[in-house]
Order: sequence, then C-alpha cells, then structure tokens
Amino acid sequence: MTELNFLAAPGGVLRGQWRVPGDKSISHRAIMFGALADGITTITGFLDGEDCLATINAFRAMGVVIDGPDQGRVRVHGVGLHGLQAPAGPLDLGNSGTSMRLMSGILAGQAFDSVLTGDTSLTGRPMRRITEPLSLMGARIATGQRGTAPLQIHGGQRLIGIDYPLPVASAQIKSGVLLAGLYAEGATRVTEPAPTRDHTERMLEGFGYPLRRESERTVVISGGGRLTAIPIDVPADISSAAFFLVGASIAPGSDLRLEHVGVNPTRTGVIEILRLMGADIEVQNPRLVGGEPVADLRVRHAPLHGIRIPEALVPLAIDEFPALFIAAACAEGVTVLTGAAELRVKESDRIQVMADGLNTLGIAAGATTDGIVIQGGALSGGTVASHGDHRIAMSFAIAALRASGPIWIHDCANVSTSFPGFADLARHAGLDLREEAT
Repeated sequence: MTELNFLAAPGGVLRGQWRVPGDKSISHRAIMFGALADGITTITGFLDGEDCLATINAFRAMGVVIDGPDQGRVRVHGVGLHGLQAPAGPLDLGNSGTSMRLMSGILAGQAFDSVLTGDTSLTGRPMRRITEPLSLMGARIATGQRGTAPLQIHGGQRLIGIDYPLPVASAQIKSGVLLAGLYAEGATRVTEPAPTRDHTERMLEGFGYPLRRESERTVVISGGGRLTAIPIDVPADISSAAFFLVGASIAPGSDLRLEHVGVNPTRTGVIEILRLMGADIEVQNPRLVGGEPVADLRVRHAPLHGIRIPEALVPLAIDEFPALFIAAACAEGVTVLTGAAELRVKESDRIQVMADGLNTLGIAAGATTDGIVIQGGALSGGTVASHGDHRIAMSFAIAALRASGPIWIHDCANVSTSFPGFADLARHAGLDLREEAT
C-alpha cells in the first residue's frame, strides 16, 4: 500500500499574504444545519477536506440533495428536522470524530435505525462520552465492547430533555447533546466545566432556532422548533492558521499575514498562548461575518520563551497543541502543559506521539498523564512518525524551519482531512517541503 510522506528541508522564512482553508468545525455544522433546515442553504468558503466530505456523503445517503463543493461553494437543499430518510447501509465517516459525535445526536431523534462507522483511527476513539448522555435522554445506541464505533442507533425512541453537566470540556459532546435536544420533549440544559467552541450555539441562533444562555457555561434548548436556511460564509480555520502562526514566530526574518481567519473567542487560545511566550501577533481588521468574529492576523518572528500554560486556555487551544509544542521546542527555557488529558484520545495520542518525535529531533520532551514538559533547545533533523494524524504531520513539517537537518515525516495522507493543499501553500509561503510516495 502506498504511503505519503513529507520531506521538509531545514531553514526557510515565511512571508506573504495567504488565506488558509475554511474552518472545519463550521463547515461540518453548516452541512448538518443546512440539511435539517427548511429551504436552501448556500455556503461559501467551505473546507473541501475529507472529513467534511464525509459529512456531505452521509447526508446525501439520507436523501439530502447537496450541490458541490465547487471552489468552496456548496448548496444544501434542506429537508427539515424530520425529513431525513433511512440510509441503505452504514454511514462511513472516515476519520471525522466531529461527524460521528454530532450526528449521533441528530440520528438519536430519527424514526429509522442507522449505523455510524469510520476508519481504523475513528473506530478506536471513545464514544461512550456521547452515547451515555444520549441514553439518558432515551436514545438506544449500542457501541463496540470498548465503547467505540461502530455505533448502532435504534430509531423511533422518545427523547426527553435532560440537565447534563459535561464531565469533560468538549464542544463535540455539548453539540451532540444539544442536537438531540432538537428532537426531545422539554428543555435540554448543558453545562460545561470550561468554555469550549460555541459554533453550534451561534449557528442555531443564525438558523433562527431559539436557545437560552443561562450563564457563560450553561446553554438551554427546547425541542419543537424549526431551522430556516441562511447563507453561510465560512471563515479560514484558526487551527490551520496555527501552523503558520508558529512557523512565522520561530523562523527569523518571517513576516506573514493570514486573511479572514475565524477568531471566535472560544478558539483563540493559540494566539493567547503564543503571545504569553513572546510572539508578535497583530489582530487586524476585526469584523463579524455571519455571526462569527473574523480578522486578519499578522505574525512576525520573535524570540519565544517557555511558560507554564494556563489551564484555563487549554480548551480554547485543544486542537492547536501539536503546533504549540513546536513553538515550545524552539523557545528558551521550559514549557509545561497540564490539564490536557483530552489530547491522548484525539486522532492519535498527541501527547506521546509529539514527545516521541521531539525526542527524536533532539528536544527533551517528557509526556505526563495530562500534559507534557518541553525543554527548548536546538532541533536536529531526523525521521518521525505522524501515526496518521494530520496535525502531527503538519507540526513536524513546520519544525523544519528551525531544524539543522531535513525532517522526514511518515504517514501524512490524512493531512487532506483538514488542510487540503497544505504542502503547496507551505511551499509558496517559504517552507521547502516535498511530498514523497513510498
């Protein structure tokens, strides 16, 4: 079987003005909400990555007509909250945990049975964290023996609203429960232990569905409403921008401007953490687009120093930590992360995989139960494994900007799940990166 690898040559400077692909979280939700709405939802800036295409294909399999994507444009012909049809077979969601956890909530309220499955990585990730609250609402969902997919969802169940305190800060679990709440009798109240991304809440309000925010951490929704189609302009994904924010920060001489980036305050932990480390990042031309805060980000090289990362920022940067670990490797002093056990159950065990890769490249990095300790130093060249994790692969590619030798990164095909065209954009911005098939 052919494997796609990256070869990143040492050195380089990042310059220019670029726009990274659309936000993955918002793209997923735009398809889901558009499918469940009355009318036609037109989406621009859609992320044409494998994860989001898996969501499109799942809704097509349930009778929803979706035109595109064509250069980021998609038209979703909504069928209403009760218009989905039984799929002919299991819905294969590939590598997308967002699709599986959010769609579990939607499908728990349908009249038909369904099965959700995915690739080897996705079927190894924990799903009881979403099936358990859905079961409390009256859903019937069977998992594998280890609480993983495939998920067998039995339709025709009567759902009842619940008051659910999230055991972990997770936007996916919060969203899955709220989406089930669309189909539940009475009120569904979700309280999170720390703020997480609020794209679901913003989009519900955008589609005209009433919800109530009782506090910064508690949101309430009641069943029986309807969604009305709207146009959606998806901003550039800050999780994808993170690689270039780190790259320009660590590479001397860099001066980079990233356009139209989503700066939702529940997602800007990466900017705050980098600034605490000494990064030079300017937020320019802030504006609202479709209810989502957007801005241009200018980042210039600056000497970084190690910090103890505030635990309050962890949920606001959970997907960006692989890139942040590269910043820590290039910083003076020690960086300490705690309170991030969630990183161990992503597409890979991101704590251990990043620690192993950094050690290979000459950086002292020690994994802990819920975080990592990184001693900044000089990056060498070497060969690292991404374990099929897109964010690991891109992070080590960016590391080459400060490495003394080339970095080989194995198993990089999954980069296309979140950042199609990453290698091309990185090359144009100033990184000497080649794709090699073996």
